[in-house]
Amino acid sequence: MSKIYKEIGIGFIPVLLVFLVYQGVNVIPILFIAALGASLFYMMRTRGGMGASAGGGDRKSKHRTPAFLTFDEIGGQDRAKKELMEALDFLIKHEEIKKLGIRPLKGLLLTGPPGTGKTLMAKASAHYTNSVYMAASGSEFVEMYVGVGASRVRDLFKEARARALKEGKDNAIIFIDEIDVIGGQREGGQQREYDQTLNQLLTEMDGIHTNDAPRILIIAATNRKEMLDSALLRPGRFDRHIEVDLPDKKGRLAILHIHAKNKPLAEGVSLDLTAEQTFGFSGAQLEGVLNEAAIYAMREDKLAIEQPHLASAIDKVMMGERTDKETANDEKERVAYHELGHAIIAELVRPGSVSQVTVSPRGKALGYVRHNPPQDHYLYTKDYIEEQIMIALGGAAAEEMIYGGRSTGSRNDFEQSLSMVRNMMDSGLTGLGIIDREMVTKDQLMKENAAILDALMLRTKSMLEQQRSVFEHSFAILMREEVLSGETFRTLFDASVSQSA
Repeated sequence: MSKIYKEIGIGFIPVLLVFLVYQGVNVIPILFIAALGASLFYMMRTRGGMGASAGGGDRKSKHRTPAFLTFDEIGGQDRAKKELMEALDFLIKHEEIKKLGIRPLKGLLLTGPPGTGKTLMAKASAHYTNSVYMAASGSEFVEMYVGVGASRVRDLFKEARARALKEGKDNAIIFIDEIDVIGGQREGGQQREYDQTLNQLLTEMDGIHTNDAPRILIIAATNRKEMLDSALLRPGRFDRHIEVDLPDKKGRLAILHIHAKNKPLAEGVSLDLTAEQTFGFSGAQLEGVLNEAAIYAMREDKLAIEQPHLASAIDKVMMGERTDKETANDEKERVAYHELGHAIIAELVRPGSVSQVTVSPRGKALGYVRHNPPQDHYLYTKDYIEEQIMIALGGAAAEEMIYGGRSTGSRNDFEQSLSMVRNMMDSGLTGLGIIDREMVTKDQLMKENAAILDALMLRTKSMLEQQRSVFEHSFAILMREEVLSGETFRTLFDASVSQSA
C-alpha cells in the first residue's frame, strides 16, 4: 500500500510544479524549502541510524562471550585459580551441592594489583562453566543524571537472564570491573548518584535465586578493596574474596612460557634468568617484556629473540625507552660515580645481586643500577632493610666522597630511604619500639629518622672509602662502554679487591 502512495506522489509532484509554472507562480522558493526539508530529514535519519548502530554495537561488543580462554592459558596464579574453580563448581555441580545443603555463591570478588589477570580469570570462568558472559566497567554506570546508573544495573541483569534463556544455558556470569567506582563506602547526608547505583546493585544481588535457572553469578574486580562498602562484602553477596596477587618466580616463569609460545627464541635464551630479573612484575608487564624484546629483535633484523633483547626489554618496561639526551661530560662523570656507588655497596652487602650498571639515559633517569634479587622476599628483617637503605644511599655517598657534595640526582634515592625507615618504624624495628604513629610526636619521629639515616650514611661512606680502587678500575670502562653487565662489574670488582689486598 505504501508503495502505491509513493508512486502516486512521485507522479503528482512534477505535474503540480508544471501547473504552478503555467499559472505564473514562482516555484523557486518552494523548491528551495523542499530541498532544505529533505536534507534535514536525511541528516536526522542518518544520525539516528549511526547512533543506534554505535550504541547497539558497543553494547553487543562489551557483552559478547569471549573467545575460548581457559584457565590453562593463565599462568602464575595457581592458588587463585584453584580457589576460583572450587567456587565455580557450585554452578556446575548444582544438584550435588543441593543435597549437602550448601548455599550456592552469588558473588566472587577478585582483588589485587593491576595487570595480574583478574579480567582474564573472569573470562576463563565463563568457559569453565559454559555460561553466558557479560562484562561492564564500574565507570559505565556513572552518569551526571540521577537514576541512569541504577537503570543500567537493572538492564544488565535483565539482559543476562534473557541471553541465557535464548542460548539455552543454565548459567550467566556478569563481570563488573572497577567495582570500587560504584561500590565505594556510602557517606551520610545527601544521597549521591553512586549510592543509588550501589543500592540497585545490592537489590539485584538479593533478588538472585540460586535454585532457579538461569542462575546468575556476579564476578567483580578491584585493586582498592579497602574502599568498598561493607554491605557489598558481607556473606550472601560477595561470598568469596580471592586475592590475585603478583606472581612469584615460578609463576613469572609460567607466564613467560605462555607468552613466548608464538615468539621465536634464540638458542641458549634463558627465560628462567628473565624470571629472576623481573621480581615484582605483573603478568601484563611480563607480556610487555616479551613483546618489547621481539620489537628490539625486529629493529636489529634478527630472526629470533636473544638474551640481550630480553634484558633491554626489562629496562624498557621498568624505566621507559632509552632517550637521546646529550649530557655534558662532567655531568656524565658524576652520574657514573653515583651509579658505581650504588653497585659497589650492593655487591658488598649482597654479593651477586647487581645485574647491570649503566649511564645511558632512559626515561627520566640519567643512569641506573638494575638489581637481580637472588630470591623473592616477602618478609624483611631489620638488617635486610638497613642494607637496602645503604644501597639507596650509596650514590649520594659516592658523590660526597669524590666531589665533596651531593646533587639533585639523589632525590629519588632519599625518597626510597625515607619510605623504608617508615616501614621499620611501623614494624617496631627502631629504637622507638612498637609505636602508634599518632601517639608519637613529630619531633620524636624526626629525631629517630635522622639518627637512623645518619648512622647508615656513615657506614656507607666508610665502606666506599675502603673500595676506592674499584672506582678507579671501573670508572673509565663504564664511561667508555656506558653499560656494564653484572658479570663484567663483578670481574672488575674482584680484580680491584685482589690488587688492594
